[in-house]
Amino acid sequence: MEHDEKIRQVQAYYRALIRAWGPQHWWPAQSRFEVIVGAYLTQNTAWTNVERALANLRAARLLSMNGIRRASLEELERSIRPAGYFRQKAKRLKMFVAFLDQHYGGSLAKLFSQPTDKLRDKLLNLHGIGPETADSILLYAGNHPVFVVDAYTRRILDRHGLLSEEAAYDEIRELFERALTPIAKAAGSDKEEKYALAAGIRGAAHPPSAMSTAKRTAVAQVYNEMHGLIVGVGKNYCRKSQARCDECPLQKFLPRSTTEGLES
Repeated sequence: MEHDEKIRQVQAYYRALIRAWGPQHWWPAQSRFEVIVGAYLTQNTAWTNVERALANLRAARLLSMNGIRRASLEELERSIRPAGYFRQKAKRLKMFVAFLDQHYGGSLAKLFSQPTDKLRDKLLNLHGIGPETADSILLYAGNHPVFVVDAYTRRILDRHGLLSEEAAYDEIRELFERALTPIAKAAGSDKEEKYALAAGIRGAAHPPSAMSTAKRTAVAQVYNEMHGLIVGVGKNYCRKSQARCDECPLQKFLPRSTTEGLES
């Protein structure tokens, strides 16, 4: 498939999903720091486990920079245990706060005022932060225009014949950014059709939160929505096993050979 056709395909996915499900209110959080903590905790675990760990931190009054700063490592480990790999993640949260204190005076505003590429490189140099975590922090906490690529994205692209599941992270990110940026620029114009909420399941939608309803640039908002919509497809339909293609809003875009293979 030619690159321009892949771009048009991704654009069609976005329009189909946003019309079917509407806003996903992702990332669900009350503050930018909570987004960052969640980005660390969600590594190698389900979001339901992250929610339990966040609830523990909130109950112990540790869900803040001061809370992470003053908590003992043991106390932090106990609180985030439901998220798994709790010893590693506790150390990494401590390291992030130390990094923020040392280089930005503990200020997230100063951190996120940095140019996107420069800040992304700095985040990637921190122990325990890979591209997905870095981009989640940049997009959802910092309002930087970077698309987040996750395992669901890879699986959907592979099954739809756009890119291999083993494709480079930045190749996938570049495809989505090239596809979605024109949609963001056209947002609010007559060129973009309105969507209606479908009854029943709505992807990975969450109740509105302070961060999910925060003011964003048009590009960051579309990237935000597309990632949330993809999470909905992956969780509910494009599962690793027992894919539910017939019920998926993206079913009409799926190659026939792939559908037959998943159903056999």
